[in-house]
Amino acid sequence: MGIIPPGVPPVATLDRFVGFCLFPLAVWILISGLDDLFLDLVAAWNWLRRRLPGAHPEAAPGEAELGSLPEKRVAIFVPLWQEYRVIGRMLERNLASVRYSKYDFFVGAYPNDERTMDAVREAEVRFPNVHLGLCPHDGPTSKADCLNWIYQNMLVYEERHGVRFEAIVLHDAEDLIHPEELRWINYYLDGCGMVQIPVLPLPTPAWKFTHGVYCDEFAEYQSKDVPVRELLGGFVPSNGVGTGFARWAVEKLAEKEGNRIFDPGSLTEDYDAGLRLHRLGCAQRFVPIRLVRGEPVATREYFPQDVGKALRQRTRWVTGISLQAWERHGWRAGWRQGYWLWRDRKGLIGNPVTLAANAILLYGLATWLWSRHTGGEWGLGRLAQHLGAAILFWTTLFLGLERMGVRYGCVTRVYGWRFALGMPLRMLWGNSINFLATARALIDYAVARAKGRPLVWVKTEHSYPSRAALSRPKRRLGEILVGSGYLGERELWAALVSKPQGLRIGEHLMAQRLLDEHDLYEALSLQQMVPFERLDPAQVPLGIARALPAAQARRWKVLPFKVSAGRLYVAGPELPNDEMLRELRKHTGLEIQFQFVTPGNLRELMDQLLGQERAAS
Repeated sequence: MGIIPPGVPPVATLDRFVGFCLFPLAVWILISGLDDLFLDLVAAWNWLRRRLPGAHPEAAPGEAELGSLPEKRVAIFVPLWQEYRVIGRMLERNLASVRYSKYDFFVGAYPNDERTMDAVREAEVRFPNVHLGLCPHDGPTSKADCLNWIYQNMLVYEERHGVRFEAIVLHDAEDLIHPEELRWINYYLDGCGMVQIPVLPLPTPAWKFTHGVYCDEFAEYQSKDVPVRELLGGFVPSNGVGTGFARWAVEKLAEKEGNRIFDPGSLTEDYDAGLRLHRLGCAQRFVPIRLVRGEPVATREYFPQDVGKALRQRTRWVTGISLQAWERHGWRAGWRQGYWLWRDRKGLIGNPVTLAANAILLYGLATWLWSRHTGGEWGLGRLAQHLGAAILFWTTLFLGLERMGVRYGCVTRVYGWRFALGMPLRMLWGNSINFLATARALIDYAVARAKGRPLVWVKTEHSYPSRAALSRPKRRLGEILVGSGYLGERELWAALVSKPQGLRIGEHLMAQRLLDEHDLYEALSLQQMVPFERLDPAQVPLGIARALPAAQARRWKVLPFKVSAGRLYVAGPELPNDEMLRELRKHTGLEIQFQFVTPGNLRELMDQLLGQERAAS
């Protein structure tokens, strides 16, 4: 297309057609680009005025501020549909990492999803603050319907136990909850009906383009769009995860909608709830992205990494935010809120138009290169003449480059400049995915309306990151040892000074007889967020202990001790690496779940269950 000698009639016809398309495309790009430029200028002014002499920029709450407020009792809602593979690990890790005491997980599941129910019930046995919230009917319905039934289960729990939850926080089965999240929500929720903590995808290799699109878009949206939206008085949409609701605001929603907090007919109940709360006069707060020890205080997760799953998720977003919200709420919001509705819905036109603009740009560049090679008159310059005014062409070009520059800056701040270098190519890839999602949403919505069929939960496959992939800040082992009273600061400092190179601090403390094996592994359990307990050989079934070949168990210093809910639980004194897991998976079809035991406890287990040959120390 375009790389054909000039003078061939089909090419000339195509060139004229492209020329005629340029003007309306450029007009739309100009309108949309000026819209985006307006937000960029407001964001730049807000950044500048907070740094002018005499300004008092708001600082992140410190330990004193966070610790000065009494903890509200928090209920964390986690709706599930076929999430048995990830929910156990999600609960286990987050329960170990969250720095907050008064909270409970209410995990929703359907009666026809037995494996997910079993996984949640197993977690209930292990953790007293995990509760199954069973829906009374088979699923999947909508995520909103599942959340509403979790709310009803919470009310029953309150009645039975004589407690009252003062806040509700939403999360999904793949979320990594930041250790400080609940403390920040507790801090910011005073006087607000809703608080939104940033949500940022976990970093992935640059060649994973589809997931990289999520990284780019969320970095820009959370760094610029939402803060400006709040600054200009717009409603703050919930992101569906990392959202904290005050109990009084939830009850306001329930009273208004017949005891339903979330609209069960909506595919984007989070967005809908944010809009309805604003209309009820509830104050909303978005917590800006703030870096603590180089890491953002945000909910982290993996988003879809292949095109099919990304297309499903984005189709749901377009359907719920652009189509359902238009149908249910219209434009009845006044000019100020109407502007934000326009921004949320302009993708219905913008996504197809942007893809067309990209295609024409590639066509123009190709024909321009061909004309330079052949000396002909085809190319981008001649196509631009169809605009009628060169200034329109150059203005839209400037707006496009400005858009890329702003996104590059936002991505660099969160993910670093090396990752941001691939942003222009990912932007082209994202435009293609958004176009397909918009087309599919329009078709699905039209078919559902024509047949009178409800729109059900369009589930996105979730993955929970492996331990090696977790890029979350961990507390230092020494900080945990001192904070938990295992040793004093002076003892820790002296040990750090005297520690030989290459020796781990825990091993050195044990050699100095400042710490015993059990206390060290309790601290490691807190640091690595891995369960730890002493195993009694008499309580481990011999058949399970020998579920792995003895040679493999001794090589990797692990021992199986339990099978439950499709998982093989293994214990060892060292965190498993990827090579170990690959080797062990060759000998079992079960999902492997790891927990700490001390080296002495492992030797005892192996001596009694695998024979007298001891594991290498």
